Amino acid sequence: MSNQSSVIIGIAGGSGSGKTTISNQLFQDLIGESVTIIPQDAYYKDQSDMPMEKRIKANYDHPDSFETDLLISDLLTLKNGGSINLPVYDYNQHTRSKEVIPTKSAQVIIVEGVLLFVDESLRNILDIKVYVDTDDDIRFIRRLKRDVSQRGRTVDGVISQYLDTVKPMFHQFVEPTKRYANIIIPEGITNKVGVEMLKTKIESFLK
Repeated sequence: MSNQSSVIIGIAGGSGSGKTTISNQLFQDLIGESVTIIPQDAYYKDQSDMPMEKRIKANYDHPDSFETDLLISDLLTLKNGGSINLPVYDYNQHTRSKEVIPTKSAQVIIVEGVLLFVDESLRNILDIKVYVDTDDDIRFIRRLKRDVSQRGRTVDGVISQYLDTVKPMFHQFVEPTKRYANIIIPEGITNKVGVEMLKTKIESFLK
């Protein structure tokens, strides 16, 4: 990498909006280029000192559930060419794993997460802010499928979590941050034109 600092692209949107899919698609399309992905989920607070019952009931859709200061500090380290130990979150245990992923800086850093635009200090270090805007019903169905198949959750558990915290927190914290976005991509990955435009923009940074 040259001495030029990295460009940080933040991709936010409600749970199940398609932000992770878009981030992974961009990464795949630009394989071999200097691009890295940082998931905000990796920065969920460590809850290993809490009993499992309490961990399960925690509100994971509130800004306080993240260690945002650590995320900001890690992003600034990467932006300035340094390396970090990226935390790993264990969804089955509802806490941070003991492993970390050594992560080097890249020309383009894609950060994706539900609550990326809530904290002003975090917003300010994102060079481009992208909001993935997907209908509530579609997001819920995607979340249900994902949590049951990949995260060991039950259908009833996913539904009650969605109604108790995910939906109200989305309307309280996530949706209002849409106004900070530079780019809004409706319907996620199915919006080929929007995703292609974002890819073209990233390619211009890589040149």
